[in-house]
Amino acid sequence: MNLLDKFHNWRRKLRWNKQYRKGRWDNLRNPIEAERYQTIINFIKSYGKAQPSILDLGAGEGVLNEYITPEVFSYFLGMDFSAVSIQKAKTKNFPKAEFVTADIHNYTPKQKFDVIIFNEAFYYVHESEKQNVLDRMLAHLTDDGVLIVSIYREGIGCWEYFDKLKQLDFTTVKTDEEKTYWKIGAYKLQMLNARF
Repeated sequence: MNLLDKFHNWRRKLRWNKQYRKGRWDNLRNPIEAERYQTIINFIKSYGKAQPSILDLGAGEGVLNEYITPEVFSYFLGMDFSAVSIQKAKTKNFPKAEFVTADIHNYTPKQKFDVIIFNEAFYYVHESEKQNVLDRMLAHLTDDGVLIVSIYREGIGCWEYFDKLKQLDFTTVKTDEEKTYWKIGAYKLQMLNARF
């Protein structure tokens, strides 16, 4: 990213922290979001190994943890850009879970994970960094690991980055509101095309 892009990224962080302080993202707990979270959990159960380690990129206040039971996983790491959201997540003391504040543009996990989720996060990655971020996360996915991507509406400029991966599942979660829907995909590395 150039200097101007870094400045805009910094301003976005300030805006998100302010929004989390004011409760702007409390709507993630609305029933309209429940099927999206349940689809992510179903993909984890269907395509992940038993009790996987999970990295949730875009974890916010840990809303996914409010839906998933701790018996499903062995370890859960939630990462978000907003320090305010991560602090809120930490106060909930979710079992087998930790939370870290980091910028997805330069975040490098300290271990490999069986499941990595781009939880409404990939479209916030700067266009010039999308492939770098994806490659870095795939390098931290276990050999038989699963990548799950949830994107609001169409996700223009995002889905083509996953074309080289083996698609395990893909669905659109619709709601009663025509313009409120999510596309969710589950992927594995294709060994012939894998660069890791």
